Amino acid sequence: VQLQAFGGGLVQAGGSLRLSCIASGPSESYSCMGWFRQVPGKEREFVTAISWSGRGISYADSVKGRFTLSRNNAKNMVYLQMDSLKPEDTAVHYCVADRTYIGGIRNPADFASWGQGTQVTVSS
Repeated sequence: VQLQAFGGGLVQAGGSLRLSCIASGPSESYSCMGWFRQVPGKEREFVTAISWSGRGISYADSVKGRFTLSRNNAKNMVYLQMDSLKPEDTAVHYCVADRTYIGGIRNPADFASWGQGTQVTVSS
């Protein structure tokens, strides 16, 4: 599975960005897709994940109510709409994928496939 993420950038606090990720390869390998983020010197942090049907979605408490994850299976893509951005959202954001969706907060080891990362910077 290959994952390509794009859409990061620089935005002022309170603004919005949309990240996109396109997957290629066997579709069963990206039944679950999501995002992690990482700040230098810190561990990777779970952001959100979505099931193949879209009926299962989980969010980290830190982004709940501000971020919205969706997917378009016909295009093999997921979209992360990030609103009301805060300086603490500044991080490299990684698209991830795996065969199985499990609700709740996930660990990095739960995901077999990782994209290259896209930088999100929120200025105060």
